[in-house]
Amino acid sequence: MRPRDTALALLVVVLWGVNFVLIKLGLRGVSPFVLGGLRCAFAAIPAVFFVAPPRVPLRLYVAFAGSTFLAQFALLFWAIHLGMPSGLSSVVQQSQAFFTIILAAAILREMPARSQLFGISLAALGLLLIGSESGTSLPPAGFLLNLCSAAFWALGNLASRSLSRYGPVNGLAFVVWSSLLPPLPFFALAWLFEGEAIAVTFRAMDAISWASVVYLALGATLSGYGLWNRLLKNYPAAQVAPSSRPDSPFLSSLHAGDARARSG
Repeated sequence: MRPRDTALALLVVVLWGVNFVLIKLGLRGVSPFVLGGLRCAFAAIPAVFFVAPPRVPLRLYVAFAGSTFLAQFALLFWAIHLGMPSGLSSVVQQSQAFFTIILAAAILREMPARSQLFGISLAALGLLLIGSESGTSLPPAGFLLNLCSAAFWALGNLASRSLSRYGPVNGLAFVVWSSLLPPLPFFALAWLFEGEAIAVTFRAMDAISWASVVYLALGATLSGYGLWNRLLKNYPAAQVAPSSRPDSPFLSSLHAGDARARSG
């Protein structure tokens, strides 16, 4: 494992750690679906005019955009909108590692190591403990939406992992062009659930709301998922998925590998 990948994984942790705080701020009086649509729109435009689309099948764009961007963001934003605390929501969202390892084993035949199986078992117990709090200190619907959001993120991870089949693919360009697909479905969802109240959302957006959108688009989406896709393209999904946590086994293994390299 290259030291550079250690730094990239740590940067993703920071970018996405800030992400949940900004989501909470961005949702003040703002529709979760409108926020999701603006996030993807700002990530795609004007960047699509400066980067060429990677030569991968359209179904890969649709799979990644539909699962990671549309489904994940819609459910996550809705969960936080319903009252899920941003800090706890970020913890529940990391169940994507659990889902990714299982799906990668079943679909990609990337079998997890024993240490990874032990880790996801502990994670499952932790989720059960968190879930037992729903209805008391947590909104049950928010917790379930959060969990479903993580499952869709895991599906998107498999799409990202599939990029390795198509040679050198620019992960950032793939994120940019994938971001072009969800805005219209997001705004359609906003119209379906909220009707003409969408206009109220735009009037409620202040400087903090727009600043949140800019960070979610440029920091969390373009930078975060651009780096994330690069890691998934180069390493097995079961190894990368837990790296969105600061205490992840992936980062530990990178550090251990660097130490062995230096000692050798």
